[in-house]
Amino acid sequence: MNHSEKKELTYQFKVAAFYSFTELAEDTILLLSSDLSLIGNKYNIMGTILVSYEGINGTICGVQEGVDYLIEVINNICTCEPLELKVSWTDQQAFRRFKVRHKAEIVTMGISEVDPRHQVGEYVEPLDWNEFLKDPETLVIDTRNHYEVGIGSFEGAINPKTNSFREFPSWVEAFLRPLVSKTKPRRIAMFCTGGIRCEKATSFLKNQGFEGVHHLHGGILRYLEEIPESQSLWNGECFVFDQRVALNHDLLPGEHLLCYACGMPLDLNDRLKSSYIRGVQCHYCEKLFSDSDRARFAERQKQYDQRLQKLLQNEAGA
Repeated sequence: MNHSEKKELTYQFKVAAFYSFTELAEDTILLLSSDLSLIGNKYNIMGTILVSYEGINGTICGVQEGVDYLIEVINNICTCEPLELKVSWTDQQAFRRFKVRHKAEIVTMGISEVDPRHQVGEYVEPLDWNEFLKDPETLVIDTRNHYEVGIGSFEGAINPKTNSFREFPSWVEAFLRPLVSKTKPRRIAMFCTGGIRCEKATSFLKNQGFEGVHHLHGGILRYLEEIPESQSLWNGECFVFDQRVALNHDLLPGEHLLCYACGMPLDLNDRLKSSYIRGVQCHYCEKLFSDSDRARFAERQKQYDQRLQKLLQNEAGA
């Protein structure tokens, strides 16, 4: 029995992160939106799925039967390109609701001429990624947001310190282009959580005339899945956009929790600071909100704790 099968037996919920840059017609988008909403409701699946003319992108969580069926339906409808799929497991639901949304882009950069369906950089498989990291002539770039980079990244990777992916093109012109002109790297290699942002980033760079552009196939999640920890060059945890907050090298929930006031990920040391009040504030946001805001946050946390306590009491009495 392999490691993945052991997780399957131990954890109740399956989490599937997937995307595909593929041509989708209007009738296909409508069919996807309708069918996936019905399946999500039937199997009590939670998460978010984005559909667009450029493809599909989503992360969902539920019992294995429902998640597997939903992925099968997507593959049957989106026949042009296979899904880039990553799987992990958890002992509690990772999302609070289920949404299928029609968007202009499945990952928002805001530049219409960037199209990964027609132009993209070279894929680097996880087994070959360490060689890129160790090569002094390769610029390695983390295309994620600054708060994601803050809890884990590959050593030596450049952090653009962006607040959203929309800022990446501006960073390229302001910082990357001059850096490439000065250092003349042999290659540029980019990575992100699951592969979708760095894939679109390579399309943008090629569109802007950059050469030797590569990206990690399947992102950090696939690297952590395929590379043994003893050989790994990953440091820290990997931020995910759900209630697990971050995953460790076993793709299981790590030590980070969210500040529910500002949304920043907090490790144990952050939560031990005097500024931290659960559900109300942390050291990132203690000066951002008014007293009335904090009173409202405190009341929200109180109601949540009461609901949780009632749920636990009901389960104990069942």
